[in-house]
Amino acid sequence: MKHLIIGNGPTGVVAAETLRRLRPMDEITLIGDEPEPSYSRMAIPYLLIGNIGEHGTWLRKDPEHFSRLRIREERGRVSYIDTKGHFVQMDDGRIQFFDRLLLATGSTPIRPPIPGIASEGVHTCWTLEDARRIMARAVPGARVVQMGAGFIGCIIMEALATRGVDLSIVEMGDRMVPRMMGSGAGGMIRDWCVAKGVKVHTSARVEAIEAGAAGVPLTVRLAGGESLPADLVISSTGVAPNAGLARESGIGCATGILVDETMQTNVPGIYAAGDCAEAPDAATGKTMVSAIQPNAVEQGRCAAINMAGGRVRQTNVAMINVLDTLGLISTSFGRWDGVPGGEHVELSDPQGYRYLRLEFDGDRIVGSNAIGHTEHAGVLRGLINERVALGAWKDRLKQDPTQLMEAYLACAQRQEAWARP
Repeated sequence: MKHLIIGNGPTGVVAAETLRRLRPMDEITLIGDEPEPSYSRMAIPYLLIGNIGEHGTWLRKDPEHFSRLRIREERGRVSYIDTKGHFVQMDDGRIQFFDRLLLATGSTPIRPPIPGIASEGVHTCWTLEDARRIMARAVPGARVVQMGAGFIGCIIMEALATRGVDLSIVEMGDRMVPRMMGSGAGGMIRDWCVAKGVKVHTSARVEAIEAGAAGVPLTVRLAGGESLPADLVISSTGVAPNAGLARESGIGCATGILVDETMQTNVPGIYAAGDCAEAPDAATGKTMVSAIQPNAVEQGRCAAINMAGGRVRQTNVAMINVLDTLGLISTSFGRWDGVPGGEHVELSDPQGYRYLRLEFDGDRIVGSNAIGHTEHAGVLRGLINERVALGAWKDRLKQDPTQLMEAYLACAQRQEAWARP
């Protein structure tokens, strides 16, 4: 049997290795569209900081790893999938046949429609080539403007700040990380960044990127009229699933490539996993894209098992984010923005940069935002993922949300010492 995997990031690599373990005699081909060895995009900030070299971003350090596993590597871009003929065509005309196909095509940075976005000195931070160009300009004292303060943007921001640049952040939302933090937590992260010397412009929009005056390569003009001088501009305004190839080939898509609980698309024998996939989530009853590397890897493993003839299901898309922003640890779990008709409790210590908010649906915690309360991370994850019924403990948590461990022991572990609030 021939297995073809499009995409050689973490999802594709784990899928290929899983297939080889389960199907030792099958043909496995892994296609990547960059001239680099398989690497992790999440390691790029550590490269920018200088903690690792490019070799440290590689997913497998041994250059002979895939050849020893008899996993054939190909470089190039797939331009067409023939779902009936079971083959793909590459940009250079090559044809690759398959019995089972996995789309692990990941996601692509969104390029906002801003005049000057294609100017020299404006970069995304998504590939190793991007990182090389950024490091050439992000020298100590360089004026850097970053558009976007989402999850990925905050990781990039920390790397840039570590390089000693003069850093300005422009975020359209009214807070930092607006897609994983509410106003209380996102505002506290903003205040922390400002205290650390980062200039943060929230509720702000870049109107244009223009050539600067003498000695200033670029000028970033904001909608309110303010102009920011820049030696380097980073565009970090979000990513979108790479679903175009599937959509053009008649494979079912919404925002991402639609899959069932086995990661199979509407076309038998064709699977999708990782950032490009839109999978069902039993907790919400909806389909969703989860662009989180641990989820992507698990989806790749699930798809590979089913491609090999197994039968496993992914029933939950775990919404878990842990962020280190210049030393401030924050977490966002589950339905952090609450549910219709739900209740919440909030505990805030702005001076100490500690924050905790719990979202309830009936007597269950369905989501949370937390800053500084790292001791509760594991317990929160368990209460949310396991949908633990709290009973009378809900009222106690509304009085004191820090009693999470006691609530977990009483309600999830059924330990008698904590059984009654």
